[in-house]
Amino acid sequence: MKHQPFFLLVIVSGFLFLTEQARAQISAPLQDTFGLLLQSDAIYNRPFLQNNKLPFAVGGYLDVNTYYGGSDGSKTGFSFQMPDFTLFVSSRFNQKMRFLSELTFASNLKQVQLRYAALDVQLHPLFNLRGGLVLNPIGAFNQNHDGPNYEFVDRPLSATTIIPGVFSNAGFGLYGKTKGTDWVLGYELYATNGFNDKIIDNTLERTALPEGVSGVDNFSGKATYTGKLALKNRLAGELGVSYLTGVYSAWEADKQKVAIFAVDYTGSFLHNRLNIKGELAKVKLDVPDTYIQTYGKTQMGAYVDVVGTIIERPMLGWENAKINLALRLEYVDYNQDAFVETGGDIAEHVRAIVPGISFRPSDKTVFRINYRFQEQTDFLGNLPSKSAAIQFGLSTYF
Repeated sequence: MKHQPFFLLVIVSGFLFLTEQARAQISAPLQDTFGLLLQSDAIYNRPFLQNNKLPFAVGGYLDVNTYYGGSDGSKTGFSFQMPDFTLFVSSRFNQKMRFLSELTFASNLKQVQLRYAALDVQLHPLFNLRGGLVLNPIGAFNQNHDGPNYEFVDRPLSATTIIPGVFSNAGFGLYGKTKGTDWVLGYELYATNGFNDKIIDNTLERTALPEGVSGVDNFSGKATYTGKLALKNRLAGELGVSYLTGVYSAWEADKQKVAIFAVDYTGSFLHNRLNIKGELAKVKLDVPDTYIQTYGKTQMGAYVDVVGTIIERPMLGWENAKINLALRLEYVDYNQDAFVETGGDIAEHVRAIVPGISFRPSDKTVFRINYRFQEQTDFLGNLPSKSAAIQFGLSTYF
């Protein structure tokens, strides 16, 4: 039997009923003047270094981790990892135009990636233009993915294996905001490149959107459209709803469609001592009938992060140091279809629970220790493979 996710209920209930004060966590020279920042503002809400004599500001962050674990009783060993070394450069030409780029060395891919490079033309709070290599606003993690903002070494499975992470494409679009005394409403709408047929033609032998990101190329010859609507209340937090639709086949006679629907929630309570983040994503796509059933037409993934501050005081020479306890629950289902022959559920899914503790000498730096326990069930629904790992990581802006 499929285990139905409860994450959406947690997200919506939290938005409706939790009512403590929220506050911004990291200031930046290009901070939004609305006061209440959305997840879409995260790309500029970073600690840039700026000299008034220079026309640009620079910044970046570094992730360094160690890993020791095993699977089904066998040790996989010990390793050092540096998943991300990222540089970003921002320039404001005048009061109406600004540019930002994000360049990353991804050691696991052994390559340098340009994740973002876009020009903003600010015409009105409700109507602004953006063009270049942009982040598709699907979910919240894709817009706010910097390592120093999280107490967890690994990125969420749903935000990296269901929604590609970090998911950016060449294109252009519109964004804007309106506000009241205690709330802000924002939107984004983009037309970009999208996916190619590696979604269903890959070595994983399953549907995998991250394998089919086109980036600066447009394989299908058709635009992919992404839209997001986000509402933030000063007391209750931010709720976002986003949708992506496009095609991934280059053949005019056989256009395969793909769509992603996502809901995300972020809230900060008890004077910023309790923070909750959650996201749910659902994927639907056309798969040719000639493909084997491992390539599913429907996928789903979700995660919830709960972080509580247990100590906040001067420590070891730092004035505003914190010790946090954290817990992540995550679930992904790579194939929600049923077997044609029997009608039984296909069971390719992963569950994980990740408790952790972190030390923050400042909001810009985090030392984190996680214990990751994961169960992975194969396509046929056999007994799950179990793995566990102890992870230690450092992530810092610089």
